[in-house]
Amino acid sequence: MGERVATSDENTPAAASAVVEATDISKSFGDVAVLEEVSFSIPDNRVTAIIGPNGSGKTTLAELITGVDTPTAGEITLHAGGERPVGYLPQDPRFQPSATVHETIAFYAALLAGETDVDAALARVGLEAAADRRTDALSGGMRRLLGIAVSLLGSPELVVLDEPTSGLDPEMTRHVYDVISGLTERDQAVVLTTHDLSRAADADYLLVVSDGDIVSAGSPNAVRADTETDTLADAFETAVRGRTVTSKGSDRSE
Repeated sequence: MGERVATSDENTPAAASAVVEATDISKSFGDVAVLEEVSFSIPDNRVTAIIGPNGSGKTTLAELITGVDTPTAGEITLHAGGERPVGYLPQDPRFQPSATVHETIAFYAALLAGETDVDAALARVGLEAAADRRTDALSGGMRRLLGIAVSLLGSPELVVLDEPTSGLDPEMTRHVYDVISGLTERDQAVVLTTHDLSRAADADYLLVVSDGDIVSAGSPNAVRADTETDTLADAFETAVRGRTVTSKGSDRSE
């Protein structure tokens, strides 16, 4: 069976509570079946963190949510509208090397309907001082910030960020998470993958991924209660090693 990707009416009851719903998703890479009839949902207007060990499949799950990749079978329903319903930051964003930071934002903004304040877009992620710098002269962290700025253009209803703070120093990491927290106040839902459990603990909802399954799902408090642990770190270890399953799912390595 081939993939089915549907977009529902935003006024349906499901759309009021979830921005993404996946039903019986299966995913294969060649002869390897990685996902098998997996179901999960992503809450609307909330921050959802996907956490898991290296190679657990966080990135592929993010790609399925965005539509960058498609399931082999099953259905993904996106309850988001607008000209750009989904914004996406890949783990390793690439840009035209000879273009400046300002030119890069202006280029992507021109692809969207309506006007965009390029300077404001750069200030939002702390790159206003680097506006005239070529992208091939950016550090890895600054390149990621530029990717975040691009993902936010057009005010998408769903923003998916794959390891958004990888390569950033603590001060800029705090800044990025301040930006992420502010998105829900603008009626935007956020999905991010991260290894940082201290930051994941501040998310509204968690998907814990291990060995191709979502081994626990819910608020941080619910995940801790589900695993009968006191900290998210202990809950993570218990869920991953004990294979506690509250919402089935699966994925390939990141």
